[in-house]
Amino acid sequence: MLRLKQKHRSASVYIMALLYIAAGINHLVNTRLYLSIMPPWLPYPDMLVYVSGVFEIVFGILIIPVKTRRVAAWGIILLLIAVYPANIQMAINYYRAGDKYFWLTLIRLPFQFVLIWWAYNYTFKRSLIC
Repeated sequence: MLRLKQKHRSASVYIMALLYIAAGINHLVNTRLYLSIMPPWLPYPDMLVYVSGVFEIVFGILIIPVKTRRVAAWGIILLLIAVYPANIQMAINYYRAGDKYFWLTLIRLPFQFVLIWWAYNYTFKRSLIC
């Protein structure tokens, strides 16, 4: 399996942390945007948007210290899997609306697996050195 090289991991972890902290804050600030892509079958969409935003912030912070990095990486992976239905719903919404950016939603779907792979690189004990 492909893994990040050791020298790239230290910068990568800080980029990842910033990405998830910023995304989490965005969930809390722009809640309406995220509500618009919530699958209609999910209960309590407001709460789910807030909870996912808080978890993104928490995991973004916890990915930095070596002691919590492995747990945070697994948390990020689980979170990415949990929010995947919203990405699918976003693609469905854009398709139904005939939105010219529908193609971007299609790119976003496999990109989620790249983000999972990135987090997976921090689940190994050897990767916790940096």
